[in-house]
Parts: sequence; structure tokens; C-alpha cells
Amino acid sequence: MRTRAQDRTVSRATTACLALGLVLLTVATAGACTVTPDAPPRTAPGHHARHTARAATGLDDPAKKEIAMQLVSSAENSSLDWQAQYQYIEDIGDGRGYTGGIIGFTSGTHDMLELVELYTRRKPGNVLAQYLPALREVDGGDSHDGLDPGFPEAWKKAARDPAFRKAQNDERDRLYFRPAVERGKADGIGVLGQFAYYDALVVHGDGDDRTGFPAIRKRALAKAEPPSRGGDEKTYLNAFLDARVWAMRQEEAHRDTSRIDTAQRVFLKDGNLDLHTPLNWKVYGERYHLG
Repeated sequence: MRTRAQDRTVSRATTACLALGLVLLTVATAGACTVTPDAPPRTAPGHHARHTARAATGLDDPAKKEIAMQLVSSAENSSLDWQAQYQYIEDIGDGRGYTGGIIGFTSGTHDMLELVELYTRRKPGNVLAQYLPALREVDGGDSHDGLDPGFPEAWKKAARDPAFRKAQNDERDRLYFRPAVERGKADGIGVLGQFAYYDALVVHGDGDDRTGFPAIRKRALAKAEPPSRGGDEKTYLNAFLDARVWAMRQEEAHRDTSRIDTAQRVFLKDGNLDLHTPLNWKVYGERYHLG
């Protein structure tokens, strides 16, 4: 992937109301003592609503999804304008060959191949179709064999085609976004947690290596229970982010962990589990603001 750049209600009030009710039980016209049932209880600092409530609004809410796209783009492209990244393509020297598009599809990790295959099924004869044999050959490594010199220019040309932009959106959702939301909701975590899963999937993938998303989640589960198992959401997310930082530091290209430390960890420390705006964060020293 491209690497650029809460008081608690006191029970005495209720007890007093019950006592007064008993004294005035026979007086029909007495003033009633009421306790408002509508106001939700405030949670003590460090405690949050159970996972059933957290899952009410997910990262798949359109407004939250847009925030997710902008957060990832700030880390992957040093820009909040994620829709300007369809045409992006370069080799950033991370051992994954070419990196391109809105979430950094790479020629060395199979997702770029899958993207071009999808685009070609939908639109045979497109400008990238001729590079499918080469993409199959270089899959798994950093070679440009059969891609240079024309592939980057062909990618940029394809990015002007709405069909290719839709293919990028669809593959992002299929491979990364929907799995993150589904797994996050199953674990009982809210919007921030689902975003943490999404960002991890984008960078590390869903493979079975020790730094893949399944291994990161397993490492977190060894330290804390998710809300779906009765655990505290904030505690679990801290464990997940710890595991994520560990995974990033195993690879030189991802050793800068500011996308966690000065972004996701900041939101978590603030208790912003639903990614409410305004949001302020930093990635690689650059400041960003939403809302």
C-alpha cells in the first residue's frame, strides 16, 4: 500500500420518590413525583454502551464511509481527496511492485490483478487488458517485467473511464471494506473499531502470514475480549491497535506508525467510538481536519 507520505444518576432520588408515593397513595390529587424514563444514563468515564448499541450505526453508513475513505487517503496519499487517486500509480520501493488506485492495489499482492480482471470482464478490450499476462507473471513479487514502459500511462488512461473507477470501488468494498464492517459488527465494535479493521486490511491484507489481519486480530484477542464476548470496547481496541503497531514495525516500509499513534489512537483516547466530527489528526507529521 502507498505509504506517504461521560455523571451517574443517584438512586436516592428514586427512593425518595417511592417513599413519597406510599405516603400520598390515598391522595389522588397529590402532585406526582416522576423520574424521566427517556433520558439515557450517562456512562462513567472509560465505560461504553454494550455492543448491541455500538452496532446500530456502522462504518457502512454513507457519511461514515466517506470519513473512512478520507482517513485512509490521508495516510496513503497525503490528501483528503480520495477520489483524485483513481489515476495514481507508482512503485514506492516497498517490494510490492506497482501501487495504484484509491487504496493502493499492488501488482505484487494479487489485488491489482483481480482488479484488472474484473475490469476486463466488464469491459473487454480495455487499455489494461493487454497487461493481464504480465500481471499474472509478476504477482507475488516486485518485478515490472512485461509492464514497463506502458503500464503506468495505460492505468492513468483507464482511470478516466467510469467503468474502471467503479471496478476500483467494487474491489475495495469486496476485499477490504465489507469484510472489515462485517467482522467489526460481529465483534461488537462501533464505527472507530470497524475503521481500525478496515485500515488494517488495506495495509496488511487478509492472508495467513504473521502480519496479516487475522494474525493481528488474534494477537489482540490474546490480550482483551471484544464487546461481543463481554469485554470493554475501549480496552479491546487498544489491544488491537497495539497489535497493529507491532505488525507495522515488522516491515521497514510501514515502520512509521503515525496513522495509528496520531490518528486512530487519538480518536480512541477521546472516546470518539463513532467517529463523530469534527476530527483532527496527524499522519506523517501533516495535520488534517474534518467537520
